[in-house]
Amino acid sequence: MFEIEKCCPQSKARAGRILTPHGEVPTPVFLPVGSKGPVKTLTPEEVREIGLSMVLANAYWLYLQPGMEVIQNMGGIHRFTSWEGPILTDSGGYQIFSLSRLSRVNDEGVVFRSPIDGSKHLFTPEFSVEFQEELGADIIVALDECPASFAPDEVRRAVDRTSQWAKRCCEIHKRGEIYGIMQGGLSLELREMSALKLRELPFDGYAIGGLCLGETREEMLSVVERAANFLPSERPRHLMGVGSPEDIVKGVSLGIDIFDSALPTRVARNGSLFTMKGRRNIKNSCFRFCNQPIDPGCDCYTCCHFSAAFLHHLFKCRETLGLRLATIHNLRFIARLTEKIRTSILDDSFSSFKEEFLSSYHPTDEAIRLSQRRRWLSQAGAKMLND
Repeated sequence: MFEIEKCCPQSKARAGRILTPHGEVPTPVFLPVGSKGPVKTLTPEEVREIGLSMVLANAYWLYLQPGMEVIQNMGGIHRFTSWEGPILTDSGGYQIFSLSRLSRVNDEGVVFRSPIDGSKHLFTPEFSVEFQEELGADIIVALDECPASFAPDEVRRAVDRTSQWAKRCCEIHKRGEIYGIMQGGLSLELREMSALKLRELPFDGYAIGGLCLGETREEMLSVVERAANFLPSERPRHLMGVGSPEDIVKGVSLGIDIFDSALPTRVARNGSLFTMKGRRNIKNSCFRFCNQPIDPGCDCYTCCHFSAAFLHHLFKCRETLGLRLATIHNLRFIARLTEKIRTSILDDSFSSFKEEFLSSYHPTDEAIRLSQRRRWLSQAGAKMLND
């Protein structure tokens, strides 16, 4: 159930609450990615202490390993992972895209070979829903086809197929809440078509998929602005795969309630840390003698106990502790950001908060960001397998 508490009069930002059997989730909210169960390098208690209320797990990876039999014997996904809060499970549509060399999509579903052992499997919309329900997730996501946004013919076919699959998912759905995924690439016509077909079905929320796949930030935000308008205002809107601080602030202003991304944890493990002025590479020599925290205004465990010089040292000598401390910091930065956004909406100061934040936060250069993103996507299958 979703309740809207306050709407910003100067933008489409809103503060609300998602009510689940495992607790209440204040929105706007960021979901850290725990594809295979845990958020990488962290314990569930650490994730709770950071201030994150809901996590995202991935049905594709959990199906392959450890498998439903193990999770059921352990009492479901919450007991198995020792995470007591709400869990949203992704159906695996993105993994089908990123591991396309191992899969074949048709109207029935997806036939794919496991990147772990080469075994052959079939995911249908019905099986995806049943599996997510058996996991015990609070919110599940309908199976979709996620094509590259710059392949128009594939995008149109994906919209039709995703709509057909969405209907089949709703027909088999029995418990918990279910979100449908809008596709359409960069085409506003296809986005509207996808939204209209989804709105005919009894979804509890809607996700905007098929973005952050190599398009520019300007293109992505332009699509999000229109796409959000195509979706019902009384339901939560989830922008999938977006997790940079500046995109979260802008996304909220466009009416987005939920974000998820592996970006904060992935860049942390590579030494890139968020600050109020933008990302900082802790490996740079300028931090060698820095006796201040990486972000003096941050209240995370890392900034309260360690200097930037110590973090620099950990990364230079490849100590695992560095990965954990960097991850704690980045996730706490995002958690604090969404807390501040929510408070500003509730006290009618969101517009000034947004302006102040974006004026001081310097994002990664767009050309560099786009190059890094496309390179990461080209290697995504191997990276996800190794993570």
